[in-house]
Amino acid sequence: MPGVVMRTVAALVALWFAQSTPAWTYEMRLPPKTYYRTATVGGHAIFYREAGDSTRPTIVLLHGFPSTSHEFRELIPLLSPDYHVVAPDYLGSGYSEHPDPNVEPYTFDRLADAMQGFLDVLGLKHYTLYMIDFGGPVGFRLMERDPETVEAVIVQNANCYLEGLTPARQGYFRRAHDDRSPEGVAFVYERTGADSIINQQYLRDVPPERREIMNPDAWTSDLGFLTTERDRKIQVQLLQDYQNNIDRYPAWQAMLREHQFPALIVWGRNDRGFIAPGAEAYLRDLPHAELHLIDAGHFAVEEKPAEIAAYVLNFMKSRER
Repeated sequence: MPGVVMRTVAALVALWFAQSTPAWTYEMRLPPKTYYRTATVGGHAIFYREAGDSTRPTIVLLHGFPSTSHEFRELIPLLSPDYHVVAPDYLGSGYSEHPDPNVEPYTFDRLADAMQGFLDVLGLKHYTLYMIDFGGPVGFRLMERDPETVEAVIVQNANCYLEGLTPARQGYFRRAHDDRSPEGVAFVYERTGADSIINQQYLRDVPPERREIMNPDAWTSDLGFLTTERDRKIQVQLLQDYQNNIDRYPAWQAMLREHQFPALIVWGRNDRGFIAPGAEAYLRDLPHAELHLIDAGHFAVEEKPAEIAAYVLNFMKSRER
């Protein structure tokens, strides 16, 4: 009799757990740990975040201004259960080394040199490029240098067309490049200050009633790397160099037409800096690209990481079928 009772109790306990435990528990896939590493590139330390199985296809995440790889802190765990994800800080940004800008000025060519060296050190021969903002000029240079290594591109508010820049924004970059007077330099320095970064970058495109979704860790992290005049000067020099990216737009567009990279364009349509027509313009040169304009601003990865991840995962998986 005791054996019968014990078996009955065990059956009831098993039944209770089966009924009370949601079905999704058995299907839940927890993300792998993200690692925080440093590689030596050209004698300088390049910090990067890495997660996922390195035997799976690699996605290289290229951050924007004024951010770092911290920008991808929510996206990485959403992608890494399925893919190998690598997110570096540019030379002069974040936890990477900040060589003195007074010794060697910072340009996007210099950032691309460092990123190419970084990819070489990690032995990444084939990868998908995910580009945000400054990540566009860096990524397009990498594509120019060795297009065969780029398996696909994911563009998130990274411009390559004049249609993506309002006349005011075009004028800003032209003035930043041409006007090196004290007043002109101060005009650019203003973009690296706290008020500009918080209110004219992160919160600019977000309605007040939705701002509670914006994590203040984002701009706090950025501003932590912009506490000295030398660190601010690095970003100022890059803003002064940005006109050289605009001048290269026609060459980059020709490269896209020639190579027809598989492409996903996920763009925050509320971006008032890099406006939505810049996203739609990609379809001229990449007619088979997948385009999604989502209800977010320039920092769409801060507002809608799960939505962006869903598009990225569907895009990546469609290429594996």
